[in-house]
Amino acid sequence: MASDLIRYDLLVQDALRAVMRKVLSDVAREGLPGEHHFFITFKTRAPGVRLSNRMREQYPTEMTIVLQHQFWDLTVGDQAFEVGLSFNGKSEVLLIPFDAVSGFFDPSVEFGLKFELAGEAAEPAPETLPQVAAQPPGRAKPKPRGSGSEPAEIGPAAAKDEAARSPKSAALPTEPGKVISIETFRKKP
Repeated sequence: MASDLIRYDLLVQDALRAVMRKVLSDVAREGLPGEHHFFITFKTRAPGVRLSNRMREQYPTEMTIVLQHQFWDLTVGDQAFEVGLSFNGKSEVLLIPFDAVSGFFDPSVEFGLKFELAGEAAEPAPETLPQVAAQPPGRAKPKPRGSGSEPAEIGPAAAKDEAARSPKSAALPTEPGKVISIETFRKKP
């Protein structure tokens, strides 16, 4: 069999990341539509990730955030996005390069994307809710910088409470067709 010199696998992964980038750009501009909300999993030690030492110690390898009721200042660029969140009553601003994201899931419509990170084999999808939950203000646009509004406390207990109220979001999808993995498009030996 011939070698894939075009690298279709990388092209497909870039296209899927563009879907996530477009969705987040729309939310930054217009707010969350309807019941949509997102679980975004990323590698905390990936190049370009910016978060406090406190958060990096608590989540040394991977972290999942939930954008739903209380987030602010969502800014989306070509290579990364930045968002303000509250973790156990403390405000944080995270900068997350799209290349650091390993999963994106919208439980309201059971849509998910799983990404293989550079130099790493695909991992199985997580089977539980994220360790950290953060949520955007209502269905309105994110609050402007310096608005003086302090977000409500959101943390691991809130994620568990949300799971109890929303059975759909109790586990990330693992059945075929629900999550698109780059492995789906790789050549099999």
